[in-house]
Amino acid sequence: MANYNPQLFQADAALRLFRERELSIGLVLPLLGSGQAVVDYGAQLDLAQHADAAGFRALWVRDVPLNSANYPDPVGHLDPWVLLGGLATRTQRAILVSGAIVLTLRHPLHIAKAAISTHELSGGRFILGLGSGDRPPEYAALGQDGDARRDLYRNHWAVVSAAVGVPSSVIPDRQPDDGTRFYMLPRQQRAVPMLAVGSAGQSVDWIARHSIGWMTYHRDPATQHDRHSMWRAACDRVAPGQFHAFGVAVRLQLSERASEPPTAIGLGYKTGAQHLVAILDEMRAGGVHHVAFNITDSERPVQEVLDELATSVLPAFHAKAA
Repeated sequence: MANYNPQLFQADAALRLFRERELSIGLVLPLLGSGQAVVDYGAQLDLAQHADAAGFRALWVRDVPLNSANYPDPVGHLDPWVLLGGLATRTQRAILVSGAIVLTLRHPLHIAKAAISTHELSGGRFILGLGSGDRPPEYAALGQDGDARRDLYRNHWAVVSAAVGVPSSVIPDRQPDDGTRFYMLPRQQRAVPMLAVGSAGQSVDWIARHSIGWMTYHRDPATQHDRHSMWRAACDRVAPGQFHAFGVAVRLQLSERASEPPTAIGLGYKTGAQHLVAILDEMRAGGVHHVAFNITDSERPVQEVLDELATSVLPAFHAKAA
């Protein structure tokens, strides 16, 4: 993986999502009201455009290849690359992040081609978040061995990183008999940033060595503190002196009453805006560089929530020019 250097990410001013000692705020798509499982994606693009104009720093897109009766998420997600293409043409400033492409269930050269294409179409606003998936039946349906996912993740990461790095190179599954050498177009001036989403069965040392950062789910503050400490220790071991990001996905129910104190819910909080600012400030002080809010199943109209966040929360963290 010599062609891929995570530190190239830091040289691109357009990729402003992660900054040392700062915290940025993004949104996980789709943005849905309570009980809403059928998604109007035309409306989602409108909401994304609204969020972009309001100053949210990132829009996150999930990869859900297959649904099943026992899968807890009933939402019909678009193919992530199709949605990312739509977002690239409807937004201007927000960073687009795949959160996360299932690296183990797609051919890595297809992922690399799609990543380069999204990066180009968005004007360099794309971060390639990669995960391993966690549903054994989905592995079986797509012809992969779930028990091999850790090795598969590392192997696919190597192929993708070579292709999206600078200079780019293609690692074929096997060498063509006629000696043909392949390459990716269009040529990239900068490497596409690669972000580990979840652990994918890898050690934190491996993630710190190969990724621009680590994105995890929200946990209670004590557990999150321990995970961040583990992450910082790994970064200091394998990449001393280099900046590596740490981000958290948080489920949010924003109360109509700004002063309502926080209540823990699954993977997040129900709280008013005043206390949310305090929660985020504490997270920033604890070393979190980005929070991606999942406001699916919102009890309030989604645009109303976005507008209150933009008015009452974002200014506390996005005051500096992006």
